[in-house]
Amino acid sequence: MYEHKHPLNLIDLWSEQLQHEEEDEEDEEDGLIAKQDFRCLCCRCKEEITLFDSHPHPFFCIVSKQILCECFACGKEHKGIFYICSVCYDMFLHSHCAFLPNKLQIQHTTNNVFSHIHPLTLAYTFPTDDQKSKFYPNCRVCLEFFYPNLWIYRCEKCRYYVHLGCATSREEPFMSILTYPGKLIRNYEEANYPNLLHLPFPDPSYSLLKHLFFEENISITTIVGTKTHNISHQHPLILDCSTDHDITRSIASSSRIVKTISFHDPMKSIQLLCDGCVRPITTKPIYMCANEDCNFVLHEWCTRLPVELKSHHSHPQHTRLILHSKWPDKFFGVFRCDICYFHCNGFVYHCEECGYKIDVNCAFIPEEITHASHQNHLLSRVRQMETNYDCRICGNYFRENAFSYSCKNCDNFYLHPCCALLLPETTRHKCDKHPMKLSYFPIENHKNEYFCEICEEELNPQLAFYHCSECMQSMHPACAPSILCYETHMAYCYYVRIAINEFANVKFGSTYNNMSIHPHPLSFVQGIETDGRCTNCHDTLQYDMIFKCLDCEFAICHWCLKRKV
Repeated sequence: MYEHKHPLNLIDLWSEQLQHEEEDEEDEEDGLIAKQDFRCLCCRCKEEITLFDSHPHPFFCIVSKQILCECFACGKEHKGIFYICSVCYDMFLHSHCAFLPNKLQIQHTTNNVFSHIHPLTLAYTFPTDDQKSKFYPNCRVCLEFFYPNLWIYRCEKCRYYVHLGCATSREEPFMSILTYPGKLIRNYEEANYPNLLHLPFPDPSYSLLKHLFFEENISITTIVGTKTHNISHQHPLILDCSTDHDITRSIASSSRIVKTISFHDPMKSIQLLCDGCVRPITTKPIYMCANEDCNFVLHEWCTRLPVELKSHHSHPQHTRLILHSKWPDKFFGVFRCDICYFHCNGFVYHCEECGYKIDVNCAFIPEEITHASHQNHLLSRVRQMETNYDCRICGNYFRENAFSYSCKNCDNFYLHPCCALLLPETTRHKCDKHPMKLSYFPIENHKNEYFCEICEEELNPQLAFYHCSECMQSMHPACAPSILCYETHMAYCYYVRIAINEFANVKFGSTYNNMSIHPHPLSFVQGIETDGRCTNCHDTLQYDMIFKCLDCEFAICHWCLKRKV
C-alpha cells in the first residue's frame, strides 16, 4: 500500500473544476476524468493519490522523475509524469491522458482539421462485441482499428469513433483528411497536375471515356459500310446529334422514321446501354444501327477510341493491344477483364500474342486521381503486391498484382479502380423520388439501423452506400442499378461486399436462336430466383448470366449453352 510521511486531505476535484469553470466561463460539459484526489498540504506536489472512474483502485503519482512507459489508456509509449495503480502496479496512466475532459468538440482540439456536430464522449473500453455490432468501425481520423481495452472518444448517435491521440492532436495528421466540413489540407500542388481527374463523377451520365474523348459540335453523319474506327458491325450506323429529347432511328435514303428509342431512365425502368463501354446512354450524340431489328447503339465518343494501344502500362510483356468490338471467338462476346476481373461483352483491347484482354474502361484508368472518400490527398495507380488490404469503398480485398489507387501519405487507404471510376456521386432509383448521394461514413443523427431499400438486407455504413437525407433511405451501391431486380424483388446476392454490380459491364437483352437447342428464341438476361435451375447442369440460375425462353420455362446458364454450340 502507498505510504506518505504527511497526512493527506481528500479533495473533490469536481467541485474545484466547477469553480474553475465558473471563473473562466468555460463549457459546462467539459470535466476531469478524476473525481477525487488526496493531497499533501506540506509538499509541493499537487496530486498524490487520485481516483479515476476508469479503474476501481486509487492511483498515486510518480513525481520523482519522468519515466518512459506505455500508457494503458491510449496504448502509446510516453516520456513524462505517470500515475500508477496502488494495487495492480502494472497499470501506468500518463498525466496527459489522466486529465482528458469527459467531453470535447474535436474541432477545438484539432484546430478545425476534423469536425463533428456533437461533443465526443470519453469511453474507457470499446468491447469486441460492440465493435462487431457496428461492423468493426475504424478511427475516423487515421482509419486504423480499435483495441477493445483502450480508451476512445465516441459519438454513439452518429457512430463516430476516434482514438484518444487522434482526437486531441493539434498537428496536421500524417494520415488522411476525411471528415466534412473542416479545414482540408492538400498533399499536392494543383499546378503540378493540370489534368487531374476529380472523382466520383457527378451522375451516371458521366464516364471516363466521355471525359477523355467527347468533342463538341459534332455534325450529323451517316456511316455507310460495316466499319467505324475499326468498330465492326454488320449494318450501317447513323449519327444522331440533334437536340431532340427522343432518339429516332431513320433510313438515310428515305429519312423515314422507323423506331423511337428512349434514353436510359431508372425512374421509368428503361435501360439503354452503349454496346462499346456498357455505360448508360442518357444524352446525344450517339450512333445507332440503321436496321430497325438491331439494337446496336454507341456513344459518339466510343467511336473515337484508338484502334491500338502501344506499350500499355498493364501489359509490359508485349507492345500492342488491338481494339475489337467483340472478343474474338467468344460466345456472345463475353470475356473477363484482366484488370477488374468483371465479365464484359462490350469493346475489348486484346493482345494477339498472348490473349491478354481488358475492357475499354479499364484501358484508360488514369495514373493519378483524387476522390471524395479521401479528400485532398492524391491517389496514385499502383500494383497491389500485398492482399491484406481492403478497398475503402467496398471493403473487399485486392487480388495479388491487381491495380489499386493508394495514398502515398496514408499507409492503409486503397481503392479499387472500378469502385473509384464507376460509382457516381448521385444516382436515381424508383424506391426514392430524390437523387441519392454516395456516402462514405455513417450519417449524422441517423436514428435507426441501416437497411438497403432494394434488397432489404442490413448495410455497413462504414463502407460506401447511397443515401437520401430527406427520406432517410439507403441502398447498397451494387443494388443501385438493379432496375429489373427491384421489380422482381430479387434478394441480395453473394457479392454482398462488392460495391459494383457483378454484371455492371454486361449488356443483357439480346436473343439467341438455335432450333437444335430450343424451338423458341432465348433471351440473354441476368438470372433471378424464380428462374430456378439450369436444365443442363442443374445449378441455380440466380445471380448468373442465363438464356431463358419467354414462352415456356426453359432456362440454361451461359456456360452450358456455350459448351453446346
